[in-house]
Amino acid sequence: MTIALHGLGISRGIAIGPAHIIERGQLDIPEYELEPEQILDETQRLQEAVRAAQEQLRAIRQHIPAGTAAEIAALIDAHILMLDDTALIHEPLRLIREERRNAEWALKAQRDALVRTFEEMDDAYLRTRRDDVVHVVNRVQRILLRHSPLRHEQPDSRLAGYIIFADDLTPADTVLMQHHGIAAFVTEYGGPTSHTSILARSLGIPAIVGLHQAHVYIRDEDPTIVDGSRGVVLVDPDAASLEFYRSRREQDQRYYSGLIRLKGAPACTQDGVRIQLQANVELPRDFEHVLQVGADGIGLYRTEFLFMNRAAPPDEEEQYQNYLRAVQVLGRLPVTIRTLDLGADKEADNRRHGPLAANPALGLRAVRLCLKEPALFRPQLRAILRASAAGDVRLMIPMLSNLHEVEQVLDMIDDSKRDLSSAGMQFNPDLPVGGMIEVPAAAVCADMFAQRLDFLSIGTNDLIQYTMAIDRVNDEVNYLYDPLHPAVLRLVYGTIAAGLAAGIPVAMCGEMAGDIRYVRLLLALGLRTFSVHPSSLLEVKQLIMESEMGPLQELARRALAAPGGTEVATILEEFRLPAGAGANSTTS
Repeated sequence: MTIALHGLGISRGIAIGPAHIIERGQLDIPEYELEPEQILDETQRLQEAVRAAQEQLRAIRQHIPAGTAAEIAALIDAHILMLDDTALIHEPLRLIREERRNAEWALKAQRDALVRTFEEMDDAYLRTRRDDVVHVVNRVQRILLRHSPLRHEQPDSRLAGYIIFADDLTPADTVLMQHHGIAAFVTEYGGPTSHTSILARSLGIPAIVGLHQAHVYIRDEDPTIVDGSRGVVLVDPDAASLEFYRSRREQDQRYYSGLIRLKGAPACTQDGVRIQLQANVELPRDFEHVLQVGADGIGLYRTEFLFMNRAAPPDEEEQYQNYLRAVQVLGRLPVTIRTLDLGADKEADNRRHGPLAANPALGLRAVRLCLKEPALFRPQLRAILRASAAGDVRLMIPMLSNLHEVEQVLDMIDDSKRDLSSAGMQFNPDLPVGGMIEVPAAAVCADMFAQRLDFLSIGTNDLIQYTMAIDRVNDEVNYLYDPLHPAVLRLVYGTIAAGLAAGIPVAMCGEMAGDIRYVRLLLALGLRTFSVHPSSLLEVKQLIMESEMGPLQELARRALAAPGGTEVATILEEFRLPAGAGANSTTS
């Protein structure tokens, strides 16, 4: 009998193959008190286990195929570095020496303390960093407990074509499995912002997370189908399901392969309205992807990755070289570099100090953090200015809430220009400076911001969250996260109108811009610059090219007058493309 299970699809694609269950099992951690003469040996045992875990990770790193994106190796390196972190190892050593706990017990106590710290944080990204702590500690614990290596970590493992089921996977697991040619993976835990999820998307592996109790229904070698786009797993599929999904897989492959024909075509509507289609990037490998899909430039270059998983923040020169690389790869295309947005959903290891904020999403983050810590901010401003000498660079300020912040940043930019001029360094004296509209206060006052900035960009992820006063990753309230809520649409429309009145461009770089359900509505509201993940760009372009602006005026009028998101969704259904159009043949 076919069983259908549902989780969260985090890397799209369809895979068909036998199941392989990774049975790590719950580690049985012994707890006992040491005799005084055992303490020295126990500290050495823990230190040796840590070194062995590092060696295992280094060996896994060597399995990474040539040509694989650099950030994949960086994730493995981050786990190696965690084993050098005094926050992880120093406390267990103290517990062994002062409280005479055995190594396993001491390590578990520190793991639990660190996990509690991360779980108290309000945002998704920081909470998923707990997974890295658990992954690293479990590796050391398995060595301490003398457990045998797991099947996928053995050199002669043969997992090609298998669909992997596990409680969770580490980045190291994911790299090894991709090396073995797995078809897909499904985990009980994890979220879309975990390192493993990021890797799955980067490696192009169909994947589903958050599929609870899967082990109850699945056994090794069970025939299985994974639909990573819809988050569906079919166990023991019947002939009709197999035929359907094989056909879907072939259809999707033809569709996505066919989209490449749009690479060189301008994103124009049927009635000749030209739309700018730019790309969001975060990791160096994304630069080439921008060119592969024919983007009009980079509309959002997230710089946080430079600051994460390291002991100290990058200096000016390192940042400059990274920004310069993006400019050189893009050639004459624009590169919009967002200044550091550490805080609520992202944090750097080198900045974890002081008391935890009760609500980090509303605390010291983004431009607020940068203005409070000019020693962190000034090197970035100088690096961006220096990179502007090599191409079309724009600087974008995140999470603005008042004009005073704009004035402070502009003053710091002017100071940096004077410093660079004195040092004889080149830069673009007319570097465009824009701001992100992601706080309702900024959206309401968008006309004021438009008078002081060269462009605006709407960050819908935070704008929706703050407008609705909800945590979008909280299962109890995330049903209220609604891009179609009248308040959200009015803020978006008002921001676009403010830019038009001031004669400056307005882009949208949030997830809403890359969701094909909303593209035609955004066109109707007047959006003319979209910035989306490179993997979504050609789908969005096809939908734009199949649209006509005339009928969309009625869509805008009706959507803005609708009393709720449900009514807007109904209106959007009336304006969908005819059946058989490309956008309807893919996931939504």
